[in-house]
Amino acid sequence: MKIKQQKQIQAFLVEEFGKNRGSRVFVEQENVFRDLIDGTKGKSENQMKTLAQTILPRIALYKALLKNDFSEEDVYACVRKYMLEKVAAKKHASTAKMEIVPGFYTIYSKIFLKIMRTTDLQESTQSSGKNYYDVTITKCLWHTACVENGCPELCRLFCDVDDVTYGGLKKIGFTRTKTLGYGGDCCDFHFLKK
Repeated sequence: MKIKQQKQIQAFLVEEFGKNRGSRVFVEQENVFRDLIDGTKGKSENQMKTLAQTILPRIALYKALLKNDFSEEDVYACVRKYMLEKVAAKKHASTAKMEIVPGFYTIYSKIFLKIMRTTDLQESTQSSGKNYYDVTITKCLWHTACVENGCPELCRLFCDVDDVTYGGLKKIGFTRTKTLGYGGDCCDFHFLKK
């Protein structure tokens, strides 16, 4: 399976550390990534696809950096930079671009809620009204993967990506008071029509 994110991670590491060191860290990241894939059991096909394409490459990046001579604080800061400046910024730009579609809020909310009702990536409840929709997530594959792979602190960065993705949009407002990644009993997403 070809993982697009691997190319992005490789480019980020070379940009951060130069060609030689960045390439060495990337080789380590690829090895950790393969080990994580091989060690993941008991997941559905959909869960494995999401793990392989989005979650485990980032966990592997974190673990590969920890294996090098970086402090834990520097590793977290580096992965945070990748997650916010590369991943989240791209997701935000894509979502903001879609806002030009007439009826964007209605279309987006219906699709979002349908996905949340049918996916096996989270366990959640949903509610909606004319100008809002709420999703309360009590179990999440991102959180589970971080915990199962011994890096629960990394899940906070996945939560932070949501804040950037949905922050500053023109047609949708977004708030949340707690997340599983930050130690809450749930993630309480609240979206509203602007």
